[in-house]
Amino acid sequence: MELLLLGVAFVACLLLIPLGLPGLWIMLGVAFLFDWLSPVERIGVWPIVAGVVIALVAEVLEFSLSARYARQYGGSRRAEWGAVIGGIAGAIVGIPIPVIGSVIGAFVGAFAGALIGEYSRGSGARASGRAAWGAFIGRVVATAVKVGLGCVLATWLLLSAWR
Repeated sequence: MELLLLGVAFVACLLLIPLGLPGLWIMLGVAFLFDWLSPVERIGVWPIVAGVVIALVAEVLEFSLSARYARQYGGSRRAEWGAVIGGIAGAIVGIPIPVIGSVIGAFVGAFAGALIGEYSRGSGARASGRAAWGAFIGRVVATAVKVGLGCVLATWLLLSAWR
C-alpha cells in the first residue's frame, strides 16, 4: 500500500513540472520522507543523492535549452540571455489564467526576451523573430526533457523502494 501511495505522489509531482512548479524537488522530498518514516531503510541515501544530481541537471537544461535554441536559430548572445531572463521573469509573473498561467508566462517570456535581446543588437524583424521562435521551441523542449527526467527519477526511486 505504501508503494502505491508513493507512486501516486510521484505522479502528482510529475504533473507539477509542466506547470513550472518544482516537481522534481518535491518528489525528492517525498522520497526522503518516505525513507525516513519507514521502519527500515527502503530507498537508501544513494538513490536520493543521485536524484538530486538528476534534478540539478534538469534545472540547468531547463534554463539553457531556450538559450541554446535561440542561438541555433540565428540569435546572438543578447538573444540567449534575453531568452533565459525572459523565461524566468515570465514564469514568475505569469499570465492571469488559473493553473497554466506560469507555463504560458515562461514560454511568452522566453520568446519576448529573445526578441528584445536580438532587437537591441540592431537585428531586423525577421532575424529577431527567428531567434525568438527558437527560444520558444527551446523552452518547449526543455519542459519535455524535464518531464522525461522526472519519469526516470520516479521510476528509479520506486524501484529502489520496492526492493
